[in-house]
Amino acid sequence: MSESGARRAWQRMLSGRRLDLIDPSPLDVEIGDIAHGLARVARWNGQTRGPEIFSVAQHSLLVEALFAAAEPASPGKARLLALLHDAPEYVIGDMISPFKAAIGGDYLRIEERLKRAIHIRFGLVARPQDELIRSIKIADRASAYLEATALAGFSIAEARKLFGAPDLPLSDFSVYLEPMRPAAVEARFLARFAELDAEAART
Repeated sequence: MSESGARRAWQRMLSGRRLDLIDPSPLDVEIGDIAHGLARVARWNGQTRGPEIFSVAQHSLLVEALFAAAEPASPGKARLLALLHDAPEYVIGDMISPFKAAIGGDYLRIEERLKRAIHIRFGLVARPQDELIRSIKIADRASAYLEATALAGFSIAEARKLFGAPDLPLSDFSVYLEPMRPAAVEARFLARFAELDAEAART
């Protein structure tokens, strides 16, 4: 491997941007790249039922909907943070939580740097307040419960043990659990981002 090749830590995006994964610049973050990537990253390592993968983009839409239902007075910026909570996975992929915890260290630092660059790019705080992070995490766990039981083959008892039992009318979110073609979920993600971004700009 050449010396220049050994030092390379950037990925070329379809937008033409070159995103440095180790030291990401907000200027190299584009929502089109995020939506395109997340729509093609499979949740649960692809171990889900259905003719299509259940993507991280779909998971993100579900988490934002769950967060909005639990926090109906939340401003647009908070809901935008919920939608983008897994946005770094558009370049580093999705790992199941036990494996992510086992790797720890460098992976988590890279993920955090990417998340901060993404937040700054879209006019959000680099690191949200702990209370908001906890609220989004609650929605994330509720999403995991729904996905686990509806798509990933978990029993209700097993899912409750791992993720807890969401205190929400779960039937209200079944529409988010139908695996979709990547192009369709990419468009839906972009549309929801545009709505929340416009709302955030007004507040």
